[in-house]
Amino acid sequence: MEAKSFWKSGHKPTLFGSFLYFDISFMIWGMIGPLSVVIAQDYPMDPVQKAQLVALPVLGGSILRLLLGFLSDHIGPKRTAQMGMLFTLLPLLLGWQWVQSLDQLYVVALLLGIAGASFAAALPLASQWYPKEHQGLAMGIAGAGNSGTVLATLFANRIAQHFGSWEIVFGLAMIPMIIVFIYFSIFAKNSPNRPAPKTMTQYASVLKQRDTWVFCAFYCVTFGGFVGLANYLTIFFNAQYGLSAVHAADIATICVIAGSFFRPVGGYLADKIGGTRMLMYLYGGAGAMLICVSFLPPLAIVVSLLFVGMMCLGAGNGSVFQLVPQRFSNEIGLVTGIVGAAGGLGGYALPMILGNLYKSTGSYTSGFIVLGIVAFCALGLLAVMQSKWRGSWLKQTTAPLSESA
Repeated sequence: MEAKSFWKSGHKPTLFGSFLYFDISFMIWGMIGPLSVVIAQDYPMDPVQKAQLVALPVLGGSILRLLLGFLSDHIGPKRTAQMGMLFTLLPLLLGWQWVQSLDQLYVVALLLGIAGASFAAALPLASQWYPKEHQGLAMGIAGAGNSGTVLATLFANRIAQHFGSWEIVFGLAMIPMIIVFIYFSIFAKNSPNRPAPKTMTQYASVLKQRDTWVFCAFYCVTFGGFVGLANYLTIFFNAQYGLSAVHAADIATICVIAGSFFRPVGGYLADKIGGTRMLMYLYGGAGAMLICVSFLPPLAIVVSLLFVGMMCLGAGNGSVFQLVPQRFSNEIGLVTGIVGAAGGLGGYALPMILGNLYKSTGSYTSGFIVLGIVAFCALGLLAVMQSKWRGSWLKQTTAPLSESA
């Protein structure tokens, strides 16, 4: 009965359009990660330079999500998304025709953040069509567009190998973006229930609220962990286990699939048992898996550990955004941009942690230990905040859901 009520609510063409926009944008945003091993053949890089290359798109996305969040609130998420798609074509064109040095490649990598900023338009566009009881599933479906990372890890190096050029990957990526732009422009619509634009005073008010920063911390771990690992795992498997560029990206794809496709599962289960309870399990699971990876076991074991760890992080993304609309239903566009930006910062920090510690120690052990500790710290913060939320908005928003379950 609940599944039927979900499919009878909202606007499905918009939900699908949000997914497509997010999916192709994530594919483009994540291309540098797997391609970095191929690019290194033309531009030799040390571990820190490789980490910097794959981290720059995440940094760019983190910064620009604030801008797209602001625009989504003021001119509407559909128009903002259309602008984002058109501007995403710029770094693709530059990567295809312009890059002649590592410094120029860094510029292109940073501009790829335009694609990563899609989060701040795609999710509000979908979310505003759905009632609170279906926010987890709706946001999970739209957010499952992070599966675009799978397309990048699976096909980017293969295309580069087939054509004998990594630059052509940037040119070919323009085609699906143009196709999605056409579909999106025709079928996606802004919700008639879209909140009115906020004043600067209201923006400042949101930033002053403790819960805004708490959600930033939570998403910094879940989304930052997912996107950071998705971008870095090809380098890890290549350096640690001696796999070729294509094989390393294929193995990374297995892990990325877990994080991508469990995002809607996390949102759905959070609707059922509560976002905070779900996150408790997921942070604990992710922390345990990352600590186990630090022992650098044989390839088959480490892939299994990373698969489960990425599954926890991906589901955690959906769980965090099951809670956000409940707490900030009238400021969802703004808060989505802020929280998404924090997630991007986490995704920037993760490759830099692994790259720098690998360069200084010659091993990935310390890097994965640090990541595991961060996940457990998020678990501790959640335990503290859950006790505070029970007496306020969390109790008010979850009680009706519990009674109807």
